[in-house]
Amino acid sequence: MGSLSNTPGPVARSAFNTGMLAAAILGLAAIGALYAVGVADLVLVGYLVVLLFPLYLVFAASAINVWLGYGKDVTDLRPVYRPKNP
Repeated sequence: MGSLSNTPGPVARSAFNTGMLAAAILGLAAIGALYAVGVADLVLVGYLVVLLFPLYLVFAASAINVWLGYGKDVTDLRPVYRPKNP
């Protein structure tokens, strides 16, 4: 008897999009707050937006993927081979 595979559906896709939008807004708001308080000058804000913000979004996407069940591990891999022709 084969194992049942439960794949995320359209609600998980919508939750991922909403989570990424929320993460992006939260990250940009944090950078804006640092600038408004005076902790970061314009050069540091540019560095944060250009170099660190995309990395933050990658980590946020990874966390949301695992949380929603999109994450795969080694047990989900199957060997790939071509049938031998006689």
